[in-house]
Amino acid sequence: MATILPTLSTLFIIISAILVAIGWILIAKNKRKAHKKVMISGALAALAFFTIYMSRTIFVGNTSFGGPDDIKIYYTVFLIFHIILATTAAVFGVVTLYLAFKRKISKHRKIGPITSVIWFFSAATGVVVYLLLYVIYDGGQTTSMLKAIFGF
Repeated sequence: MATILPTLSTLFIIISAILVAIGWILIAKNKRKAHKKVMISGALAALAFFTIYMSRTIFVGNTSFGGPDDIKIYYTVFLIFHIILATTAAVFGVVTLYLAFKRKISKHRKIGPITSVIWFFSAATGVVVYLLLYVIYDGGQTTSMLKAIFGF
């Protein structure tokens, strides 16, 4: 079961990015109700990703890079870039949703496109991380956070 979790979480990120793109198209066509439904669905897909990712991180662990040592530094820099993007996208996403639900539409319109672009890059880099860890190269060691902290 634990081996399917990275694939499942990555699938939810891809779904989320596709839904955000659809939501962008819908709002451009002034289809506000459809935009709202699709964007909420995109946020729920992102939340599903986060839930799976954090559960796996805590209980199963994260997989270290198993590729060649000579490119490990490039992978690590790329991973750090992805983590910064993902964290920024999550914060922007929460703020963007908050503004929409509070009907602060002028601010929502300003931050929404920025949030979407950051989200697309975060999703794309997340897929690359997944490919590097599980498809292109065999994953390295996996240690759960609980085991790393408490020794069990």
